[in-house]
Amino acid sequence: MFVTIGGTCRWGYPQTWATGRFGVFAGHAVLMGESDVAAQRVESMLREQSGVISRKQALECGVDSAFVRKKVYRREWVRVYPGVYVAHTGSLTWEQRAWCAVLDAAPAVLGFQSAVRATLGSGAETGPIHIVVDSKRSVTKRPGVVVHYRVGLDGIAMWNTSPPRTRVEHAVLDCAASCRRVVDLVACLADPVQSRITTAERLIAALSNRPCLRQASFIMRVLLDVHSGVCSTLEHRFLTHVERAHGLPSPRRQVPTAVGRSGFRDHEYLEFGLIVELDGRLGHDDPLSRDADMERDLDAAVGEDKRTVRVGFGQAFDRPCVTAAKIARLLQRLGWRGRPHPCRRSDCALRESFRR
Repeated sequence: MFVTIGGTCRWGYPQTWATGRFGVFAGHAVLMGESDVAAQRVESMLREQSGVISRKQALECGVDSAFVRKKVYRREWVRVYPGVYVAHTGSLTWEQRAWCAVLDAAPAVLGFQSAVRATLGSGAETGPIHIVVDSKRSVTKRPGVVVHYRVGLDGIAMWNTSPPRTRVEHAVLDCAASCRRVVDLVACLADPVQSRITTAERLIAALSNRPCLRQASFIMRVLLDVHSGVCSTLEHRFLTHVERAHGLPSPRRQVPTAVGRSGFRDHEYLEFGLIVELDGRLGHDDPLSRDADMERDLDAAVGEDKRTVRVGFGQAFDRPCVTAAKIARLLQRLGWRGRPHPCRRSDCALRESFRR
């Protein structure tokens, strides 16, 4: 036992130096046994890993196999996979499932949707855990875990994060490339930018190093649109299938409001006094946001003599041609002298509406 004087041990170490072989009790530094130190390391690792630890990690902390067996026998630890344990008997959280998957296949990192969710820090608790391992390895399949094999894993892996994961830009690109529907692909790219866990510039830079990625050219076009201010699936759909496909004039995007509450208007045709708001799920899905939207509509009508129309997913995805025809009619009433054209669809509504 070493008596402390003025908060410092006789050997000159500060009293808080209790994480090594010394503990502090009632103002004294107490020499601890190696087993106590090892047990502390185990507890520290459990805290860092959401209550999950592997047998290999425990042994590296300094405990022996008997320590692990005792924890399991007492039900203090529960085996999830061979050699991977969680320090409780209840249901696993998403973070614990992620740690279990990574430790079971170590060295491995979270990838795809799981890496994006880990970066966000929140999200759905259900669904499979996606992990990425080196392409030269073979990993045992587990229920609820999807294994992806990757050449050059070290180049995109962040081994020091908790849990380890691929860089978010590569995770986002992997998610987008695996999508079968365009709407899902655009959401994979737009949502992370909207939530500010990455930027369009970073995604473009990462994609430039992956020319063989599935759908790379289309993903690049979408990212360039996102970079120009198209920040949601709905906005991209409106741009490509309503506006461009039918020859409508290009509005200004994300225009600051001039009167009333501060905010931005999705699209504004300044010359014609028309505002088109895209009422999608990003930033429009709660009562307060909707109230603010309605207030901006009133301010625009009263303070600036501008008309506001709202376009939702049904108008952009299910009825893009009809929507384009209606907006074109409205713009013409407001002074637009241009003429829209039908898109490539044989049943495009503009073939009849603007035949003459």
